[in-house]
Amino acid sequence: MHPLTRITKWTWRILDFSRRLVLNLMFLLLILIFVGLWIASKFSPPVPADSALLLNISGVIVDMPSSSAKFSEIGQQLLTGDSDTPQENSVFDIVDAIRQAKTDNRITGIVLDLKDLIGGDQPSLHYIGKALNEFRESNKPVYAIGRHYNQSQYYLASFANRIWLTPYGEIDLHGFAAYNMYYKSLLDKLKISTHVFRIGTYKSAVEPFIRDDMSPAAREANSRWIGELWDNYLETIAANRKITPQQLFPEARQMLSDLRNADGNTAQYALNNKLVDELLTANEMEKKLIKQFKLNKRTKHYRSISYYDYDVVTPPAKKDTIAVIAVNGVIVDGKDSQGSAGGDSVAEQIQLASQNPNTKAIVLRVNSPGGSVTASEVIRETLATARTKGIPVVVSMGGMAASGGYWITTPANYIIADPNTLTGSIGIFGIVNTFEKSLDAIGIHGDGVSTSVLANISPFQPLPDEVQQMIQLSIESGYKQFIQLVAKARHSTPEKIDQIAQGHVWTGKDAKANGLVDSLGDFDDAVAKAAELAKIKHWNIEFYQETPTFTSLALSLFSGSVRASLPAMLHAWLPAPLAVTASEIKAESDKLAQFNDPQNRYAFCLNCASIR
Repeated sequence: MHPLTRITKWTWRILDFSRRLVLNLMFLLLILIFVGLWIASKFSPPVPADSALLLNISGVIVDMPSSSAKFSEIGQQLLTGDSDTPQENSVFDIVDAIRQAKTDNRITGIVLDLKDLIGGDQPSLHYIGKALNEFRESNKPVYAIGRHYNQSQYYLASFANRIWLTPYGEIDLHGFAAYNMYYKSLLDKLKISTHVFRIGTYKSAVEPFIRDDMSPAAREANSRWIGELWDNYLETIAANRKITPQQLFPEARQMLSDLRNADGNTAQYALNNKLVDELLTANEMEKKLIKQFKLNKRTKHYRSISYYDYDVVTPPAKKDTIAVIAVNGVIVDGKDSQGSAGGDSVAEQIQLASQNPNTKAIVLRVNSPGGSVTASEVIRETLATARTKGIPVVVSMGGMAASGGYWITTPANYIIADPNTLTGSIGIFGIVNTFEKSLDAIGIHGDGVSTSVLANISPFQPLPDEVQQMIQLSIESGYKQFIQLVAKARHSTPEKIDQIAQGHVWTGKDAKANGLVDSLGDFDDAVAKAAELAKIKHWNIEFYQETPTFTSLALSLFSGSVRASLPAMLHAWLPAPLAVTASEIKAESDKLAQFNDPQNRYAFCLNCASIR
């Protein structure tokens, strides 16, 4: 045998052995992980008597965490020792834990330790606050402890009986903002031709591509709803703290004067203005909590059980079921992915629920700024089909149900929004970028022949005028369909709907006044309405969620971790200002990468998804 042939043969054998070894090790590791998770789920730590339920929520609060996100997080922790993806926590799981603790004789209070909470939308936080108020009504106290409270943390803390802050801490109240990055000058410099098609005076999602700043119309509209959200935020906390909104967040000069009176000490400022009840060191807080909940002799801390270790018991099964289907994130064509709702995935869940003979009603929980028109229509049509089977449909709006997120609600019997929901944004747009000028600038040119102007549509060729007109007609047709769907659903006329549409964003309160929703309330109200329409008195709630395949779990565990680690390594070498800019650009590009409508038509509310 030729030496080269022998070397090639042995090299292939080594590579094949290595491949099999790696795959087998991955498979074995997956099995160990699943076994470990199963064991952990079956054996919860005991709850000592006179314990506190420790709400040490870490990460972000969402309606329903995606399975792929959870396993990707586990994979990153295993391979890198940490996860750069914030943990997702279900608002419904948190509320269920609080409500069980209310009647649990072992739990005598709640401690909110929110230092690792990144945030959540206002309706979700308020829903948790409602559960905390119910808990307090059982004469069990709620304490909030912390060195620093961001706005989401402080919103939840305001529902506590007592808020404690360390002597060098602060309450970071600064307001809400909705800012975007604008690319017109960049696109011009790169000689990228951006073709924008839109309907709606206030449809500002396209503005980053055609402007370098916010338009006056968008600024006026956005100022209205973001001001309402902030006013509602202040009013809720002020009512909880029994102070005025002006005392909670005075105008800048008064705030500066009060801070001077406190010698610049932000903690003392918070105490003087009744934002907190006491300034205590961590050791002093611990002593007070031990006095309240007694000492755990093993841990040498106050008796407590972490929310993540507290076992919530599933109630006994009942025959009648209310199916809950969540639409979280940008609506995209195809299957679910992290941070997005796939039209096909949601439609499949609706079909499964409607085919279940025990399903008596469907609650569609929407927390989405919209997205693909095609995917939104797939969801809407499937929901309408479910309703024709005699299954009542109630929509529960979360933080956002705008554009495509509103499109999918039109088949519902009844729509319930939170006062702080962002909804409406009824409008459609399309964006097509072509790069013929960019290529021309570096000496690359395209040419050829075709039987029609439609035969050679390419991002590297100019977009023919006829094609541009066709796309615009498609956008206009989509907008007409949108307002006709809304008009029929809301028992109105297209002309009246058009007056409140045009891409205009409304808060839940304004949407109720404009007839876009039926009433204001939360998830509990939606479930109660579904039961009323289904004429049932006892029911189970069944959450539907796509079950990931073994292959997808493996990919999310390993390839997802590798993908995440490379940008992090590069990010670490960047100077701080550039690192921040790189992160923002990546976030923007990830957002744009989700646009995958086959007809390039989108019903999407950009500003709804960019509040901070």
